[in-house]
Amino acid sequence: MQFTSEQRLDDGVLEREFTLGEIPGTLWTPGSAAPAPLILMAHNNGLPKSASRLVARARYSAASGYAVACIDAAGCGDRPRSAADEQARADLHRAFQADEPVDEVFESIIGPLVENAVPEWRTTLDALLSLPAIGGPVGYSGWTAVGIRLAVAEPRITAAGFFAGGYVPRAQREEARQVTIPLLFLLQWDDEGNPRQRALDLFDAFGSKEKTLHANLGGHTGTPWFEVEDGNRFFGRHLK
Repeated sequence: MQFTSEQRLDDGVLEREFTLGEIPGTLWTPGSAAPAPLILMAHNNGLPKSASRLVARARYSAASGYAVACIDAAGCGDRPRSAADEQARADLHRAFQADEPVDEVFESIIGPLVENAVPEWRTTLDALLSLPAIGGPVGYSGWTAVGIRLAVAEPRITAAGFFAGGYVPRAQREEARQVTIPLLFLLQWDDEGNPRQRALDLFDAFGSKEKTLHANLGGHTGTPWFEVEDGNRFFGRHLK
């Protein structure tokens, strides 16, 4: 892991850009000297790690005493897309324009993204836990499709917060039954393009004995800020 830049923010949080092989990422750590528990924060497909909503969540959590890391998955942010990726996205745009079913196109885009992203997240986690500023335990917050696979594959993750918006491939809907860690699931009740019943069925499928659903009125990007605060309290119960 090579750190390429760093700056101390007004709230005392240290923000550092890093590269790990071909993986670009950002790490935020609190101002305190003690090793901090870690939250892996994954954005939805296509958003860069510098997206303002993600950065605001990361900084808030870091100021609350967590180390927070985000990476750009292959084909996301500034990372190049393959010809197959570009074709799939063109097919998706065409299907939306023609008001055609899009599930199969989403399968062709999101499925490979999940398969590629999870090994990179696990490699990143190995590197992060070797840093003296990070002491674990580890939580996950963000993109549901990647989060399900990562929660199943990675025993070091002890709690997760999922955002219901975004397509979840059929393979991850089946894997949801294997997710047994404490779970906070955020649902926007009027999320355009993300069927509400599908999200409710997914919540029902999770195998966790402790799982909580928070549903708020509003569209895809309307998640209230107080859910970030509640998320920190959730992680406080399980990571601190």
